Amino acid sequence: MLNNVTFAYPWVLYFLLIIPLLLVWYFIKGKKNYASVIYSSVNLFKDVPVTLRERLKHFPFLLRMIALGLLTIALARPQSFTEGENISTEGIDIAMVLDISGSMLAEDLKPNRLEAAKNVIDEFTEGRVSDRIGLVIFSREAFTQCPLTIDYNVLRNLLLEIRSGMIEDGTAIGNAIANGVNRLKESDSKSKIIILVTDGVNNSGEVDPISAAEIAKTFGVRIYTIGVGTRGQAPYPVQTPFGTRYQMVPVEIDEEVLKEISSITDGQYFRATNNRALKEIYKNIDKLEKTKIEVTSYRNAKELYLSWLSGGVLLLLLELGLSRTIFRKLP
Repeated sequence: MLNNVTFAYPWVLYFLLIIPLLLVWYFIKGKKNYASVIYSSVNLFKDVPVTLRERLKHFPFLLRMIALGLLTIALARPQSFTEGENISTEGIDIAMVLDISGSMLAEDLKPNRLEAAKNVIDEFTEGRVSDRIGLVIFSREAFTQCPLTIDYNVLRNLLLEIRSGMIEDGTAIGNAIANGVNRLKESDSKSKIIILVTDGVNNSGEVDPISAAEIAKTFGVRIYTIGVGTRGQAPYPVQTPFGTRYQMVPVEIDEEVLKEISSITDGQYFRATNNRALKEIYKNIDKLEKTKIEVTSYRNAKELYLSWLSGGVLLLLLELGLSRTIFRKLP
């Protein structure tokens, strides 16, 4: 009966502890009562039947205790609530677009570019509160790893599962942007953001990166691009019959295209040459102005004390009536 019920004055319920104390006192007191007339033997009354009145002699007291319990609960003001939401909160829709091509295994960032990016995205996600975040991964093709969600635990678990080699190797930046825009285009949020992380040059896919940026602009999506990799050459692990060997490979990031993508969509381009720089970039993006999102919120209380009060008063009146009629005691 008390499921989904709260009390306006829960401290009043402590008075219920008086009831067992009164019960103990009542039965101790009853044992100490002595008859006013003393007989040498009770054999004279052994054949006298026990009346219903005698069997129920404790009934008025029990009614009084139950009434006391009901009145105490009524004084605590039991309430039930109907809830919803109707508040304004800060929020933004973000599509994380992550390059998982083979070159992301280069170790100029530690432990490698891909893991460094995953770690920073994870930290970024952990710090969000009301933003919806989705995850798109790409190599030769692009697909959605996680749709827009505020269930950050699910998102972070799916992020952990990402590894290079899940998709055939290549760099389809245009397809990746198009996929991210597809995640965001139906959003009601006024701020829709793509954060694109890549370390290469577009060489795959059916969609040109600049055309994809124009599409993003049409849907009001702002793109922040991040080029990941040191300048010059970077150590890249190569598997050989003798174990892992490293060879220096040139770092080729199409910064001009990434800058143009950001410029078209009123975003910004960043270059992350090490782990610290990558973290700082995400901190800067974290300061983006958020938009107001309307969320319904309400909480209506329904008072339930009346039924408890009515029951307590009725039982108390019944006890008083019985004590002065059927169970009346001689003075």
